[in-house]
Amino acid sequence: MAEVYKILGQSAPAAATLTTAYTVGASTEGIVSTVTVCNRSATATTFRIAVRPAGASIADAHYVAYDQAIAGNETVVITLGFGLATTDVVSVYNTLATLSFTVGGMEISA
Repeated sequence: MAEVYKILGQSAPAAATLTTAYTVGASTEGIVSTVTVCNRSATATTFRIAVRPAGASIADAHYVAYDQAIAGNETVVITLGFGLATTDVVSVYNTLATLSFTVGGMEISA
């Protein structure tokens, strides 16, 4: 099995739009160690992060952060440590279109 530490996905979503930042590929497992959220604006806003098993439709149970505040020109690093299976999805959302999300971790492939 090959283990690779890397940036798993990045996203700068449109305002008020749940967006996929990372989907675990075929024959692969993922471990999300951190999600970095960077506010590129001087205006404070909020964000959400969800983990959707097998790409399921979003449900309240999927959120790991919901309307979390982030100050203007700030970066927040969230340590998670989630194991993900093939087709699991990490989704992100921002109230304003001013945030960048980076999902970091490891992929394990057969």
